[in-house]
Amino acid sequence: MKRSKLNIPNEKGQILNAFLELPANQKPDFYAIFAHCFTCTSSLSAVKNISRTLTQHGFGVVRFDFTGLGKSEGEFHDSHFSANVSDLIAVSNYMVTNFEAPSLLVGHSLGGAAVITAASVLDSVKAVATIGAPADVEHVTHLFSHGIDEVKEKGEVTVNIGGRPFHINQEFVDNFTKTDLPSIVQQLRKPILILHSPIDTIVGIKNAEKIYHNAHHPKSFVTLDKADHLLTNPEDSIYAGNVIGSWVQRYFPKKVISKLDTKQEQAVGHLNLVDDNFTTKIQVGNHNLIADEPLSVGGDDFGPSPYDYLNAGLIACTTMTLKMYANRKKWDLREVFVYVSHEKKSNKELSNEKTGLVDVFTKKIKLIGDLDEKQKQRLYQISAKCPVHKTLANNAYFETELIEN
Repeated sequence: MKRSKLNIPNEKGQILNAFLELPANQKPDFYAIFAHCFTCTSSLSAVKNISRTLTQHGFGVVRFDFTGLGKSEGEFHDSHFSANVSDLIAVSNYMVTNFEAPSLLVGHSLGGAAVITAASVLDSVKAVATIGAPADVEHVTHLFSHGIDEVKEKGEVTVNIGGRPFHINQEFVDNFTKTDLPSIVQQLRKPILILHSPIDTIVGIKNAEKIYHNAHHPKSFVTLDKADHLLTNPEDSIYAGNVIGSWVQRYFPKKVISKLDTKQEQAVGHLNLVDDNFTTKIQVGNHNLIADEPLSVGGDDFGPSPYDYLNAGLIACTTMTLKMYANRKKWDLREVFVYVSHEKKSNKELSNEKTGLVDVFTKKIKLIGDLDEKQKQRLYQISAKCPVHKTLANNAYFETELIEN
């Protein structure tokens, strides 16, 4: 997963602080926008967890701070509901210009109401997911109801919302009564997933029931049992992200993964030095793999390193060889764990007369089953006879040639 910082201008030219989360292969199948909850920011752990989980389902996800919140420009009193919807549309327009139009909108709490409203006017959006969303926009006014009367008298006041001070004015207050969310839901006609906790004390579960009742099929409801409104338990937000990522696949066409041409060889790798750092695409039969270098040596860590794959090949070959041998002998081998490490050591460390470095593989094997000591020792001996082990232990010969395009 890779994160990029974005600066997105809203309708008034104010800069919205945003981040783009990408899948490990840097090639999203689709794009999504995440709208955070009222007075929150895109840095809320639940927002990050859900966005990053969605990248594992092939999405590129933009999460951003609404006007006047987090690190976005503007004042909070300008961050009324209509402004939130306008910000979502501005982010969508930015994505159309710089990446690809968003296909999925995800919103948490009031952000859920905002994505429903934005989805009603954004043709590119094919599906919507809400988390703990209110059934009507006016629901949120109870959070600052203690300042509404004072606003009428003074025009602008400071109110305490969730333990933090915010400036609000009459326009801010009035705006929350202008949107008829139930009617918008009834007219949406797009797949919608409603996630809600039955113990949510901020936005009660009845709101989910009303949204579901007003929505047309295809519509789905998933309970986030035991979760609080902000999904402060990481397990809840990661679960929500996985549910959304799996649910939405039903409504999005599967993209055909282009295969690299192996030119009739067993495998091929490709590194685009213009677009990528060390991230290398590999095609092995029907399988797409990604190789990279760790951050410590200047890579992006989007996949295992070449030596990681070498270790993995030795591990896989060892486990499979032990299985086949035990099956043939009809021994009670139930599980095998193989632990491998690779390092360079000097011949002097290994008490050899030769100078220079040599590759050393440390292999530890754990056998689980009803095996006697003689069987375990035989399996230990067989582990060194797996084809990859034998290849690494011998001096390999390489035939290398340059080929034309």
